Amino acid sequence: MFVKFQLSSSRGTPITVEDYRKRARKQVPQMVWAYVDGGADALTTLRANVSAFDAWSLRARVLAGVTSRDLTVKLADTDLSLPVLLAPTGLTGLMHWSGEVGAARAAERAGTRAVISTSASYTPEEVSEATVEDHFFQLYPWASEGGKNRDLTAAILNRVRNSGFRTLFVTVDTPTHGNREGERRLGMGAPPVFTPGRIIDAALKPRWVYHFLKERRTSLRILVDRGGTAAALESVEMLEKLNHPLLRWDDFSWIRDNWKGPVFIKGILDPEDAEIALDRGADGIVVSNHGGRQLDHAQASLDALPAVVERVAGRVPVLLDGGIRRGTDVIKALCLGARAVLVGRAYVYGLTSNGSSGAQHVIEILREEIERAMTLMGVANISELNSDWLIPSQIGRGRLDLIMNYANKVNCENWLAL
Repeated sequence: MFVKFQLSSSRGTPITVEDYRKRARKQVPQMVWAYVDGGADALTTLRANVSAFDAWSLRARVLAGVTSRDLTVKLADTDLSLPVLLAPTGLTGLMHWSGEVGAARAAERAGTRAVISTSASYTPEEVSEATVEDHFFQLYPWASEGGKNRDLTAAILNRVRNSGFRTLFVTVDTPTHGNREGERRLGMGAPPVFTPGRIIDAALKPRWVYHFLKERRTSLRILVDRGGTAAALESVEMLEKLNHPLLRWDDFSWIRDNWKGPVFIKGILDPEDAEIALDRGADGIVVSNHGGRQLDHAQASLDALPAVVERVAGRVPVLLDGGIRRGTDVIKALCLGARAVLVGRAYVYGLTSNGSSGAQHVIEILREEIERAMTLMGVANISELNSDWLIPSQIGRGRLDLIMNYANKVNCENWLAL
C-alpha cells in the first residue's frame, strides 16, 4: 500500500519539477551542482533529451466522461502505482545525506521502485534493511573480455542477490567516462580539486556541510565501505580503473548467465543493439543516453525510442530514461511505446531540496500531471495510450522528418506508417 502525498498549493511550496530544480540549486555547492545538473561537452544531448518532447502535441478528446484514471503497470513481476521508476544515480548522498535510502523510501511510499546504482553512497545491505519493498539494482559491467574483474563482478552479484534484490539493470554505455566539462571546470573530478573559492562556496551552505561531515556519504560504498575524503578518492580511483573499453556482448551474456532473475539492459539507442540484447537474453530494454552525460550529440532518448520499440516488437518491455520533467512527457513516452519511464535528475532535485519527502513529492507531482492530462485527453487507462494520441507539433515537424529518415535507415516500416 503506497502513501499518496496530498499536494499543497501553499505559498513557497514547489508545484513543478522545475520549482524543485531552482530550490535544489541553492542547497549545494557549485561543484556538486555541476555533478547533479551537468552533462557531456556542449550539453547538446542533455538539452535535446528535454526538448525532444516538444516535437509532439497531445490529442484532446472531449465529453469522454473520464471519472477515474488507471496508471498502474506491472514490471518485472512487480505492480507499480504509476509508470515511473527512480533511475540509478551515483553518489546521491552528496546531494542529500539520506541518499539512496531516502530515494528508495520515497519510491515505495509512492507505490513504485528505485533502481539503486553500483555507485551508490549506501551499500545494498543498508538500502535493503531500510526499506520494505523489493527494489531494483543497477550494475556497471566490470566483467571484461578474458575474465578481467569477473571475480569482483561475481562477488557484487552475489552480494546484491543476498541483500534481497532480484531485478538487475545492466548499464552498458560507459566504456569510458564522458567529457563532463562543467564538473572539470569546478573541480568535481577524480580526485576533486579544492580551491579557496570552492571551500568558501561550500561554507556558504552550512546545512550541507554539516551533513557532509557528519554522515560522510562520499564514497562508492560497494567498493569502499567507509566515508571521508580518503575513502571517496580511493573509490573514485577504483571506478576509473574498472571502466573498460574492451567490454563486449559476451560480457553481458556472462552477467545474464550469472543472474537468476530479470535482467534489463540500460543504455540502448540503436535498434540493432536492441535486437542483439534480446538474442543475448535481456528481459527488458532501457532506451537511454545516460542523461546526456556520455556521448554528446547522441540521439535524444525520446527520438531513439520509436525505432527500438519497433524492432523489439513487444517481445520485452521497453523503458525510456532521459529528459522527463512533466507528466505529459511520461504520457508521450508511453504513446511512443515505452512501458514506463525512469526519472533521475527530477527526483534528485526533490531529494536535494527536502530529503525523502521531497523525492516523493516529485513523484506525486508527476502523478498529478499525468492524471490531469489523461482527463483532458479523454483517456481513462494508460493501456489505451498509443501513437494515435500524438500529433507532430509545428515546432517538431523538422525534427520528425529526421527521425523518420533514421527509421527508414534501420528498416522500421511500422514506425514510418505513423
